[in-house]
Amino acid sequence: MTLATSSLRLELAPGIGGGIARFDLACGGRQVPIFRAPEHARLADPTELACYPLVPFSNRIGGGCFEFEGRTIRIAPNRDGEPYPIHGSGWLSRWSVDAAGDAHASLSLVTRGTPYAFHAAQHIELVDTSLTIRFEVENRGKLAMPFGIGLHPYLPRTPGTLLLAPASHTWLSGRDWLPTHAIRTPAAYGYGIAYPLPRGVANHAFSGWTGRARVLWPEHGLALDIESDADHYLLYTPARKDWFCFEPVDHPINAVNLPGGAAAHGMTVLAPGQRLERRFRFSVDLFGALPVPRSGR
Repeated sequence: MTLATSSLRLELAPGIGGGIARFDLACGGRQVPIFRAPEHARLADPTELACYPLVPFSNRIGGGCFEFEGRTIRIAPNRDGEPYPIHGSGWLSRWSVDAAGDAHASLSLVTRGTPYAFHAAQHIELVDTSLTIRFEVENRGKLAMPFGIGLHPYLPRTPGTLLLAPASHTWLSGRDWLPTHAIRTPAAYGYGIAYPLPRGVANHAFSGWTGRARVLWPEHGLALDIESDADHYLLYTPARKDWFCFEPVDHPINAVNLPGGAAAHGMTVLAPGQRLERRFRFSVDLFGALPVPRSGR
């Protein structure tokens, strides 16, 4: 299903993880990708999307288990090739369309499994040159559980791409990508000023984020401002890809197993019937003229 304004076009895929298939800027008669364009004409897998929701947790849970309020919580792996459960269950589920208009839509998901049973909703709206997603989750289980919310956008990577995303701490990880400890953000990841993306593979969580970031594509005279009331993000820069991931989330990787537990690292403990809400906004800024292809003579 498609949402649009005079400047933006958004294609939703409720049946594929409640995700976004495309998010483009309409400019000069062209569709300029703000999130990465899909690699395949027919989407069949959430990892082919431009963005998908993260609920009831983000990224990996080490060992597929954690201790919480005297209980051992076990979660099975949910992705081929992944030894640990990853990104929760929302991105692998079919969402329902509760409401839709020209520039807005509401999607929902109800799960009745264990250990997580919940109701989640995404309220998606385009206004002028901004995309806003209000994302909420309610604990529908019988016991309290730690919940987290996030988004997993894939952004285009050009040779000149710059990132501005101030955060106080960086989580260093081991070979399994699980965090080992947090350090004051080093100069190599000091995105307090617009800074090039890492040349090599990076897969780090950042804490103490200001909730504001800017991605700049100087070649196109284009920028994307990202705002959220979450205070963490994950940065993933794979090798030899023309995209990267900037994931605004409310907790670092494996938060449930970090010292102090989930609640000490951004997750919210919800009793049955309690609800958590986060907001995310992506605003396109044309700070220079986009190049217009010239026809040959």
